[in-house]
Amino acid sequence: MNLSHTLSQLKVTELRQGPTVAGKLTRVVGLTLEAIGCRAPIGSLCHVQTISGNLEAEVVGFANDKLYLMPSEQLTGVLPGAKVTPLNQQHDIHVGTELLGRVIDGLGQPLDGLGDIMTQQRATLSAERINPMLREVISKPLDVGVRAINSVLTVGQGQRMGLFAGSGVGKSVLMGMMTRGTTADVVVVGLIGERGREVKEFIEEILGEQGRARSVVVAAPADASPLMRMKGCDTTLTIAEYFRDQGLNVLLLMDSLTRYAQAQREIALAIGEPPATKGYPPSVFAKLPRLVERAGNGLNGQGSITAFFTVLTEGDDMQDPIADAARAILDGHIVLSRELADSGHYPAIDIEKSISRVMPAVTTDEHQQLARALKMLYSQYQQNRDLINLGAYQRGSDPRIDLAINLKPQMDQFLQQSMKESIHFDESLTQLQRLMQMAQMSHHE
Repeated sequence: MNLSHTLSQLKVTELRQGPTVAGKLTRVVGLTLEAIGCRAPIGSLCHVQTISGNLEAEVVGFANDKLYLMPSEQLTGVLPGAKVTPLNQQHDIHVGTELLGRVIDGLGQPLDGLGDIMTQQRATLSAERINPMLREVISKPLDVGVRAINSVLTVGQGQRMGLFAGSGVGKSVLMGMMTRGTTADVVVVGLIGERGREVKEFIEEILGEQGRARSVVVAAPADASPLMRMKGCDTTLTIAEYFRDQGLNVLLLMDSLTRYAQAQREIALAIGEPPATKGYPPSVFAKLPRLVERAGNGLNGQGSITAFFTVLTEGDDMQDPIADAARAILDGHIVLSRELADSGHYPAIDIEKSISRVMPAVTTDEHQQLARALKMLYSQYQQNRDLINLGAYQRGSDPRIDLAINLKPQMDQFLQQSMKESIHFDESLTQLQRLMQMAQMSHHE
């Protein structure tokens, strides 16, 4: 009995260690490599022999004795029967203050030409799940430097917000404004699946020297492999977790959660997982909350990760499967309106459709009443806008609509802000109080 137990333990140990036995490549389908003759756990790395050297690939699935591999770079020079060698290791990255001001790829390698990044610590890309009962509660507001958010959609330290937008409505500019204007200690930006041109534009023009000095930018452009795009998201969260564990308050901006879902869809479909909702396999909806839950407050004595995940609404469809799933797992959403953007209203935040679920916990009753009053006034105008524009509404019919018409220019001015301007939290609240006092005086008149 004891001997049998010992043999069982030895088998388990051998399986965990994974004996390094080389296999061979049997098939290439799209971006997926199929190998036989070797054993490696899911998530571990392998070297695939090519005519120009070794190609790094990760195990993403298996079927019987067949391993499915996904390369982390462009697939070239691979021959039938190529040697596949398991490395018995997973991706890890350098973490430390040396990352501040740097631009790295999805695996932590520098992209900015400023030399190698050498730190004393390394971290794996997979994090241990935090017991929700041990997390610090969200109790303090975070200043993001944007008046419309600070005043009407107040964000708490450790909150996870969604930034819902179609293409070309100013989400990158809004992210840059928050990066420069926030009071967070460190900013970590993940540019996932963006065009290469937009990556450089964001760093040099939108982020600027002031924002870049205390930021880390992780870039995995659209031409990167699906695996690299997913690793880019994991790397972004890993770096944010490191700074949070040092007791710092981190602002995390990830553009975008949709590209992460699309990368996982490409990998899942390539290894044979059946599509479920509009072409997205079930694993996509399982991985989204795992990624999002890595942000938030840490344990007692640790810092926080306040996260903004952008969600691309295809064709401005708020019922897109990823948008719908993201709304359920995030602590609020900010909707950018194409209609407002087309009219030159920037940032194009639609306060009528946006909400911060944590706002009541981090603001005073007076602040909440002022924000609610502004939203009601704004909504009154929007609901009757067609009648007002056509001249069908008669002044004096409804005093609330009259008040909304009178204050429309002031509301627009309050909700707009230039991209180089930062309005701090206290000033945002003061200006909101001033606007609502004006509304009260106008109402009595």
